[in-house]
Amino acid sequence: MAQLSRRAVVAGGSGLMWAQAAAVKLPQKVKLAVIGVEGHLGEVKEALPALPDVEVVAAMHTTPEKARRQFPKAKIYGDYRKMLDENKADVVAVCNTNGERAEAVLECARRGVHIISEKPLGITFEEMGKVSQAVRASKGKITTLFPMRFSPEYLALRQVVQSGVIGEVVQVGTQKSYKAPAPGDWRLNQDLYGGTIPWIGIHMVDLMRFVTGRDFTEAYSMQSALDFGRTATMESVTASVFKMDNRGLAVLRMDYFRPKAAPTHGDDRMRVAGSKGVLEYMAATGITLVTEDKAPEVIRDLPAPRHLFVEFLEHIYNGKPEPITWRDIERANYICLHAKRSGETGRPERCAG
Repeated sequence: MAQLSRRAVVAGGSGLMWAQAAAVKLPQKVKLAVIGVEGHLGEVKEALPALPDVEVVAAMHTTPEKARRQFPKAKIYGDYRKMLDENKADVVAVCNTNGERAEAVLECARRGVHIISEKPLGITFEEMGKVSQAVRASKGKITTLFPMRFSPEYLALRQVVQSGVIGEVVQVGTQKSYKAPAPGDWRLNQDLYGGTIPWIGIHMVDLMRFVTGRDFTEAYSMQSALDFGRTATMESVTASVFKMDNRGLAVLRMDYFRPKAAPTHGDDRMRVAGSKGVLEYMAATGITLVTEDKAPEVIRDLPAPRHLFVEFLEHIYNGKPEPITWRDIERANYICLHAKRSGETGRPERCAG
C-alpha cells in the first residue's frame, strides 16, 4: 500500500485529513454510494483525494439536502433502495443512524456489494444475528469504521505490548469522555441511538482487544441517564468491567460531560498494566512506559499512520490483507451488546457470539 506520510496528516474536526497522501492506484474505476451522512463518514471522504479511481456516484439521506451538501456532484436520493437499484455501486458506505443501520447493511449484503459501515452493525442481538448470517453469505466484503486502531498512538501501544516488554497484560483501564449532543440530535432518540455502550464503547472494546491481543469472556456494566439539561434519555454515564481470557480485567468508563470549552470533542485514554510494566496513553502526556528495570519514558517514535478506507479498497482490488477481520468486527459488536444488556439487567453477561 502507498504509505501516508506524517505531514499528510492534518488534524480535522471529524478525524484525520489525508490531503497530501500519495495516490493509490486501483485496477478499475470504483463506484461508491453513500447511505446516510452520520458518524465517521469523514473517514471515507478524507481518503478520496488519495483514491483517484473512486467516484461517489450517489448519496442518500432522509433529508436529501444533507446528502447534497456533503456530495454536491453525486445523484441524491431520499430512499437507499431506489439509489441501489438505479446505481450499480461497487462499494457502499453505510453511515445512517444506529437504529436504521442493520436493515441497510442487510440490503447491501444481499446485493453482494462491498460495505464500509458505521458501527454498531446492530443494536439488538436479533439484528446482529441477521447481519452475521448475511455477511457470511454475501459475495461482498465488509469492514467497520474503527478508525482509532489505525492511529499512530494505538498502533504504538500494540507494538509495545507485542514486544513483551510489559509482560503479560493483567489489567486495562480506558476512558471515553464526549461533549453532549446538541438539542435535536438523532442520538437523543433512543430508538435511533440504541445505547452509549454500542455507540462509543465499541471503539474502546475494539481497541482493548486490538492493543492487548486478549479476548473478553464476561461483562458487567452499570449505566445512568443523568441529564442536567444535556442528554435527556440517553445513557450519559456508564462503567463496564470485562474479564479477559487470561483472567485479567479490563475497565471502560464513559461520559457525555466533557465541557463545551474543552479543546477537543473527546478525551480518550488507555492504561495497560502488565506483569513487567505499565503503558499509558492520553493526549495531554502522550505515550508513557515504565518497567521494572527502566525509568519512565515518553515514547516519541510512532508508527506511520494508516487509513482504513484505503486499506479496505486495497484488500478488495489489490489483494492486500484485510484491515480488520470479520471476526474482530463481529466480536466487538457482540461484546458491546452483552455489556449493554448487563447495564439494563444489573447482571453479569457471558460474552458469547
